[in-house]
Amino acid sequence: MTSPPSSLRDFYAAPSNAWSFIPPLAPGAPENSTGLYESPSSSSYQWSTRTNASPLFDLSTGYAEHDAGINVTVVVKGLLATAAMQYCTTAITMPWQVGRTLLQVQWVPRNTGEVPPGAVLATDIVDEDGELSDSSNDNDAYFADLSELEPGSTHRPPLRPADERGYIVRQTVLEEGTIPEYTIPVGTTDGTWSMIKQLRRFRAEGLLTTVVTDALSAGLRPICSSFLQATFSPLYPSLSSAPPNLSSNPLFLPVASHVLTGLLLSPLDLIRTRLIVQSAHPRYRTYSGPLDALGQILTHEGGFRGIYLHPHLLIPTLLDCTLRALVPLVLPGFIASHLGFGVNLTPETHPLLWTLTTLVGDCASFLITLPFETVRKRLQVQVRGTAKPLRACVELRPAPYNGVVDAMWHIVTEERSDLPIKSKNQRRKAENKDRDKEADAAIEENASWLRNTGIGQLYRGLGIRVTASLVMFALAVIGGDEPDAGWAEL
Repeated sequence: MTSPPSSLRDFYAAPSNAWSFIPPLAPGAPENSTGLYESPSSSSYQWSTRTNASPLFDLSTGYAEHDAGINVTVVVKGLLATAAMQYCTTAITMPWQVGRTLLQVQWVPRNTGEVPPGAVLATDIVDEDGELSDSSNDNDAYFADLSELEPGSTHRPPLRPADERGYIVRQTVLEEGTIPEYTIPVGTTDGTWSMIKQLRRFRAEGLLTTVVTDALSAGLRPICSSFLQATFSPLYPSLSSAPPNLSSNPLFLPVASHVLTGLLLSPLDLIRTRLIVQSAHPRYRTYSGPLDALGQILTHEGGFRGIYLHPHLLIPTLLDCTLRALVPLVLPGFIASHLGFGVNLTPETHPLLWTLTTLVGDCASFLITLPFETVRKRLQVQVRGTAKPLRACVELRPAPYNGVVDAMWHIVTEERSDLPIKSKNQRRKAENKDRDKEADAAIEENASWLRNTGIGQLYRGLGIRVTASLVMFALAVIGGDEPDAGWAEL
């Protein structure tokens, strides 16, 4: 009799765990073997997240494969792509930077709108048909016999003052015939967008210098931070014990690294300002490019010692860079504690409140940093040594400033802030609409606070910066991620 077949249960073996990263033991190997991890055949499997070697456009985490070195081609492509993106971003924002810089350095004296005897303002010259409707009367007066008129009836305009060489003495910055052809008339712009429209075309001056400055600043700042941390960590151990993103980390390290980077790159900022302010007309252009500007400044203005250590350049640079780094770090926490958000507000715990606090802090910081930035740019356009005066596309102060305090004092006491200045035709239309209030309007204009102070000149470009901060806040709220900080340079 044949025995029945044995059950398949005797041959059943439990499957191995699919999530085990250790291979199963070889048959006959002891379970408590201590050489399990020493055997080359039983090493754990090395997992990789991605297999592509390009980290820029293919979302890989590394530049090469696991057992390969750095791919030079990929690195070069990445650097070129980053440079192209930085150049395009700077080119988009450059017109606003140019308009803001020109507004900051423009000199607007208080007597700009006043008409001297016998003078004609440039803003009063128009080409409207209504102004030329009396041409026939002018022709009749031209052919009239002046000898028949009484001696006292002729009305002759007063002679305009002239110097010993016969040139007309300039009595106001808007006097017709005394404004250079490369200068934008004073009072025709009241904001960054108005200045951009006055330029009528894109000005590429300072674009290359801006791109190089931003790239060097992004690369030098971590190097300066590491250098300062290695230098001062023996004296202050807290600099190396706390992570850089914690609030317990002192403010000295980020502020000092920002100031050191700004000081090292201050010649590039000087060159950028002068390239923007100089006339774009080839006949009156002072510098042909960044290298030519650097060569002329080093030759005529004291070399590297003058470009770095001159008081009119060193002190504004230290003040501007220190306030730019310190105020954004201090104000958000200060505002959060006074608005009732708490002192422990962080981006991880309360992202929306932190973004709102950062917005308020940025807008408040502009009120502190903009005056020093304006003074710094005005001192940068002043030439020193044996250099020739800069032929600027906007009106500059004839007499140089003697430091930061002197510049602030003269801006507040000598200039006016009620821009744009109304022309003669605009004033005439206003008088025709309301003749009864002519005297009151004149008194109000003379007593205007903005008419008699230059505080508004210290805050040129404030509106465009607040607008940029609002755009960044909207992008952060909608996208949930921190937007590019480069747009804050607007």
